Amino acid sequence: MAGLVFTQAVSHQWERAQCIRDLRAGRILRAEVCDADFLLRAAAQHHGVDLPKACPVCGAERMRLTRWVYGDSLGHRAGSARRLSEIAEFAAEGLEFTVHTVEVCPACRWNYLLETAEARHRTA
Repeated sequence: MAGLVFTQAVSHQWERAQCIRDLRAGRILRAEVCDADFLLRAAAQHHGVDLPKACPVCGAERMRLTRWVYGDSLGHRAGSARRLSEIAEFAAEGLEFTVHTVEVCPACRWNYLLETAEARHRTA
């Protein structure tokens, strides 16, 4: 998206990898990590995009990447899943907000927060 930049990104990939190791070693139960609720699964289906990787839990090829927006400046739009184009529009309005990027497996309900970042509109 032209003009959209993400700053102050915090990756949660290391924690994700540790979670998967703990699951495979039996230190945590599948039910503890495969707990995506109806709203998260619906958002993944309607607002998410396909991921080019299999689910680390069940192996399904239908993983989805979903972005959620948070911030007081968004008003009633805060706490909702949005497409990248919508996020770019919010940033172009000059709003300050955070984007949470979540991977979701509709098959087994695995979900994990991959990254949080501030969305901004790049000015020339």
